[in-house]
Amino acid sequence: MKVKNISNVDKFFEVVDSCEGKVELITGEGDRLNLKSKLCQYVSLAKIFSNGEIPELEIVAHEPKDVEKLLDFMIEG
Repeated sequence: MKVKNISNVDKFFEVVDSCEGKVELITGEGDRLNLKSKLCQYVSLAKIFSNGEIPELEIVAHEPKDVEKLLDFMIEG
């Protein structure tokens, strides 16, 4: 799923951390990075940030409940 315009980064990571299954970031090169890993969160996303906002990400959540959580975050903020 494509995720756009994440302005509340802390809340986004709270939602990712609350997911039960694997949540991966797909890089432009096609690599899959585990977003539940704090190291991956800091290292991989540091390059994406622009003025504290994430413009667009492609992420994969492996559990249907986790997809719902992420979609709720995108709708409700």
